[in-house]
Amino acid sequence: MAWFDNHCHLGDDADEMVARARAGGVVGMVTVGCDLADSRAAIVRASAHDDVWATAGVHPHEASHGVEGLADLLSEPKVVAVGEAGLDFHYDHSPRDAQRDVFAAQIGLANAHDLPLVIHTREAWEETFVLLDAEGIPERTVFHCFTGGPDEALEGLARGAHLSFSGIITFRTADDLRAAAAVCPLERAMVETDSPYLAPVPHRGKANEPAHVALVGAAVAEAMGRTPDEVAEATTANARAFYGLEGHGQA
Repeated sequence: MAWFDNHCHLGDDADEMVARARAGGVVGMVTVGCDLADSRAAIVRASAHDDVWATAGVHPHEASHGVEGLADLLSEPKVVAVGEAGLDFHYDHSPRDAQRDVFAAQIGLANAHDLPLVIHTREAWEETFVLLDAEGIPERTVFHCFTGGPDEALEGLARGAHLSFSGIITFRTADDLRAAAAVCPLERAMVETDSPYLAPVPHRGKANEPAHVALVGAAVAEAMGRTPDEVAEATTANARAFYGLEGHGQA
């Protein structure tokens, strides 16, 4: 089975992580930027590997710093999306008005550059949907590390978005999330690790890595009533199409 980890955060040990992921059947990874400096680092790490790509974005935690300079990174060859961008009303590390402004700006950048938008939303579903509707949801949009239930899933799907499932779907208490996966069409699903965070069972509590994405995919398959082979094939194809990577890194 060939898996695609469409959202991870590679660090200084990226070479080792990528090597282990490849050995585990992972054929592609997207390493995600959370502020300007982090996005530049993601681009450097992606540029060292044929099967790794990068995003450039400002996470809601960093929204108080604005988006100045972000647009300059979007023309880099390895950059395949804007984000992760969105709203996080759980931690409120940046003021909510700043979060809204920076999220709206990145929606605009994705639309202007015809790039996918990678969304982070936490305890802010209604506000997220309101902003997307007001600004114009990009044609390619994904709710990364989807944590809603079936209602939020249907709201996102109604807007044409993809849902990306993380290791949370393996957690014992994640029944609502598994119900969301059950209503998600296979052609609109992707899988991710969000590493080094959210390691799936049986690695929960330890550092996560892209090599573990198959465990996420197996749990998604179970929730959907599909086989892991079906989910691997579909989610990998979905990720390649979503990020405009058809033909890249394929035998």
